[in-house]
Amino acid sequence: MTVSVSRLSAALLTACTLFAAVPAHATNQSEQRQDARDIRQDTRQESRDAKQECREGLMGNADCRQDHRDAKQEGRDQARDVKY
Repeated sequence: MTVSVSRLSAALLTACTLFAAVPAHATNQSEQRQDARDIRQDTRQESRDAKQECREGLMGNADCRQDHRDAKQEGRDQARDVKY
């Protein structure tokens, strides 16, 4: 009988430890997601501003569009680095 009680207590201790670790991991993932989203949003606005300035300058529309795409892709890459 004492063997089964010790096994039960060990199983209960293990379960409590695992349940305590899950919320901390979820909170960390949430913070990483929010940081990545903030980077993407900031990059998006900066890219819009740069595109507008480009259109007002001497460059052609195709060059401005490519610069805009490149800037957005760099922002996505930065967000991915934060998230993963």
